[in-house]
Amino acid sequence: MAPWLQLLSLLGLLPGAAPAPTKPRGAGAEAWGPPSPALLEPARFALEMYNRDRAPGTQAVLRAVRGRVRQADQGSLYSLEASLEEPPCNDPTVCQLPVSKKTLLCSFEILDELGKHMLLRRDCSPVDTKVTDGKNQTLSSVISLLNKGPLSKDFSMQMLSVFKNFLTTYNRTYESKEETQWRLSIFINNMVRAQKIQALDQGTARYGITKFSDLTEEEFRTIYLNPLLREDPGKKMRVAKPVGDPAPPEWDWRNKGAVTNVKNQGMCGSCWAFSVTGNVEGQWFLKQGTLLSLSEQELLDCDKMDKACLGGLPSNAYSAIKNLGGLETEEDYSYQGQMQACNFSAEKAKVYINDSVELSHNEQKLAAWLAKKGPISVAINAFGMQFYRHGISRPLRPLCTPWLIDHAVLIVGYGNRSDIPFWAIKNSWGTDWGEQGYYYLHRGSGACGVNTMASSAVVE
Repeated sequence: MAPWLQLLSLLGLLPGAAPAPTKPRGAGAEAWGPPSPALLEPARFALEMYNRDRAPGTQAVLRAVRGRVRQADQGSLYSLEASLEEPPCNDPTVCQLPVSKKTLLCSFEILDELGKHMLLRRDCSPVDTKVTDGKNQTLSSVISLLNKGPLSKDFSMQMLSVFKNFLTTYNRTYESKEETQWRLSIFINNMVRAQKIQALDQGTARYGITKFSDLTEEEFRTIYLNPLLREDPGKKMRVAKPVGDPAPPEWDWRNKGAVTNVKNQGMCGSCWAFSVTGNVEGQWFLKQGTLLSLSEQELLDCDKMDKACLGGLPSNAYSAIKNLGGLETEEDYSYQGQMQACNFSAEKAKVYINDSVELSHNEQKLAAWLAKKGPISVAINAFGMQFYRHGISRPLRPLCTPWLIDHAVLIVGYGNRSDIPFWAIKNSWGTDWGEQGYYYLHRGSGACGVNTMASSAVVE
């Protein structure tokens, strides 16, 4: 049996498999041997795993490697330190941060049993990072913090048991044994990253296992996020008049009947549509006193200025609603999670809008506007949200820069927890993510660009 199959079988991850007893290991089995001359083969395997799913022209090459090997029950466990070199990466749809990476120092942990390799850990840190944030603070110190730190020797084996629980909790199955192996390696790497995001967060948020924990960063961004938000400022809207009243200490439109249940965009980058319908639902409620769940699918199908599951802009969506003649309800035009032929009927439209407005970048003014006028459509940088579980998120600014916004959401309220100010944000990833589908983000610091693209429809 292949080595990774033995491990999965040991944990009962394969059909019909039952956990087998483990052998006690003496002190000799735990000792690390001298550097092995056979490091090149596992290093090449690690490089192959690093480059997997990376676009041509962005793949790294191996420059140097050193390491140690420990004898396991039926094979060897390699701990490698490798120097990789990759071409500059300036494409924001590929790179998480706008960093031109040149040389990376990586730590790999690879299990080799019967000549078959399995990647248990990958941890890479760029050596030369020159990008700065808006205050000329270099990212190098932050990136090194995010990527440094050795794992305990037993961490990878513990993760196997955690992965089994993840599969059960989220009813996850894969098409092949090879896919199971690959998803396990991604899961382990993601758990390491979640721990480091946790260590660097300045709020009270907790990060860890979510339903997205078996996806690579590239997969998560491609499927669930919206790159158009940072690529195109969209149609210029008129600026809303500020409200005269100061912001109350706290406010929550969920308690006042203006917010529908959390929805789920599925495997489609349609967050822009959910952000806008949520805003229009609130505006209609405030004007007409009726809360209706409105159709996102209508926007996917009929808004020809946007790109359906490939992303869109709230400003375009407002224009589409106005030009179409309104929105149908979710009941009449149900969500399918993919673009289809436009089936809008003006006779079935239940809601209309007259205009749309751009809101202030000042968060105090945003809070005052929200308390008087209703939930607000905003766009944010989704850094860390792949692993967010609960609490008030406040990532370091260089990691969650306001110029890399890639996700549209809906602010429904604000307040304080233990004297920490927050925005209450309705997301569109279902109730099995975050705090029953909600995300709480620090208020008052421009966290993750939350104040850079705030807008609302106007219903008269």
